[in-house]
Amino acid sequence: MDPASGFLPAKHNHRRCVEDALKTAEDVCRRRGQRLTEQRRQVLELVWQAHMPMRAYDLLDKLKKVHRAAAPPTIYRALDFLIANGLIHRIESLNAFVGCGDPEHAHAGQFLVCQDCHAVAEMADPGVATLLKKKASQHGFFALRQTVEIFGLCPACAENHGGDHTAMSAAAK
Repeated sequence: MDPASGFLPAKHNHRRCVEDALKTAEDVCRRRGQRLTEQRRQVLELVWQAHMPMRAYDLLDKLKKVHRAAAPPTIYRALDFLIANGLIHRIESLNAFVGCGDPEHAHAGQFLVCQDCHAVAEMADPGVATLLKKKASQHGFFALRQTVEIFGLCPACAENHGGDHTAMSAAAK
């Protein structure tokens, strides 16, 4: 299961996952007539290597290990490009970025965010997106973009709480 489309399973080929994401990004950019420059590719690789939401300045610190002259505008331009091309998503509440599990298709983002470890899983359920658009239109609102973030506990953190839904409910308050 891709880290951007579900919580990581116990057995996960991390290297293969990152390689697949980069190859997909190269293919998507080529088909769209976009340039995946070396720096953009490196930022995307850093996002995927983390398998966790990454903040811009954390990405910048990692990028500086390869490009000492990298500055905030460098990282923000790369992130803007990656978002615009559907290669990553911004998790608004964490002010962080995760790789997109399906950059081939434009979609609204629904994210499950673990409040303990901050792991993120992408749902990208078209039914949820359609329902939200319909409900918004009932209020005379035309939705242009959707990002839904649902907070709770990932499977590992839920297990650490012993599956005790009372403790989990208390943690949510």
